[in-house]
Amino acid sequence: MSADDVQARRWRLVLGAAAEAEVGGLGDADDLAMDQALGSLYNGAEEDAAGQRTGGLGGSAPRVARWLGDIRRYFPSSVVEVLQRDAVDRLELTQLLLEPELLEAVQPDVHLVGTLLGLNSVLPETTRATARVVVAKVVREIEERIAAHTRAAVTGALNRAARTTRPKPRDIDWDKTIRKNLAHYLPEQRTVVPERLVGYGRTAQAVRRDVVLAIDQSGSMAASVVYASVFGAVLASMRALRTSLVVFDTEVADLTDRLTDPVDVLFGTQLGGGTDINQALAYCQSLVTRPADTLFVLISDLYEGGIRAEMLRRINAMRESGVQVLVLLALSDDGAPAYDHDNAAALAALGVPAFACTPDAFPDLLAVAIDRGDVHAWAAAREQGRGGRRR
Repeated sequence: MSADDVQARRWRLVLGAAAEAEVGGLGDADDLAMDQALGSLYNGAEEDAAGQRTGGLGGSAPRVARWLGDIRRYFPSSVVEVLQRDAVDRLELTQLLLEPELLEAVQPDVHLVGTLLGLNSVLPETTRATARVVVAKVVREIEERIAAHTRAAVTGALNRAARTTRPKPRDIDWDKTIRKNLAHYLPEQRTVVPERLVGYGRTAQAVRRDVVLAIDQSGSMAASVVYASVFGAVLASMRALRTSLVVFDTEVADLTDRLTDPVDVLFGTQLGGGTDINQALAYCQSLVTRPADTLFVLISDLYEGGIRAEMLRRINAMRESGVQVLVLLALSDDGAPAYDHDNAAALAALGVPAFACTPDAFPDLLAVAIDRGDVHAWAAAREQGRGGRRR
């Protein structure tokens, strides 16, 4: 197939049958099946000249299940996730997700988990077990993606200041060791003979830092809730940290005792509703017993429904007491978030950084904060290098 033919095929699949006269038809059986799957979703609400629907899933669970199987067969995972989200939004299939048979056919992803958590209070018992399986699969995938990096980054930050000249092999700082032994370079061997090893000391048996995660569980923060819950569970598994996890809307729920299982954490949330950040901050202040050794991370779009002046006063009081305060407008891969620009600017004026962060970058951010590094500089560098969204 020529490059022109490939281009024409793509346009035909994008534009649908209406463009066939201009770009040509589809002869391949797989292409026709793909076109039918796309038409069922994107032409489902249209009518022809006689007023008849030109396609659609018809709100039928078996038909939707077959459609889900088709899109998983013909499209890559990233496209399947988009199609699933569009189906829920455009065709109002949310209620069908209450049926176990349909959930078993869906490709699990972070956004689907967010939808299920939003339905948590109305999930029938027959569906709840299936929903937990779907959520658990997504949690495992996220853990595989971020756990090792998080533990390595945080452990390195905790141990960076403690040096030893008799390190265990796994603790050797090879960069500093080589620099210390450059005088012992052997040109004929093209190597350095290290007469003095430099490494990190390990004092992880004692709790060295407290971490408090406060997560806004309003509906727009669904993906952030999922990622933050998994990160909280990973951090809670590290003995050098004392990790607390709090979720809030107009009420506050402390889910720290569930951190051994992030799936339990997620099913302890209730997405949607209003937002009272000030009330959540008041509770989180009560958790701080060692301000100079505490990192507080607020994950919120900052749309405050409580007392704004009190919210800002509490954050400033925490900062002045010695607590490191970070505000993440989002912890997700979803791109630029919607957030309250006035509140973000007010926090910046207090010296509190407020920016969005991807899950892949969060371990490095934690390491900088735990190492008492310059978070502002870290965020500015990411903004300059990757078009970040620091405010």
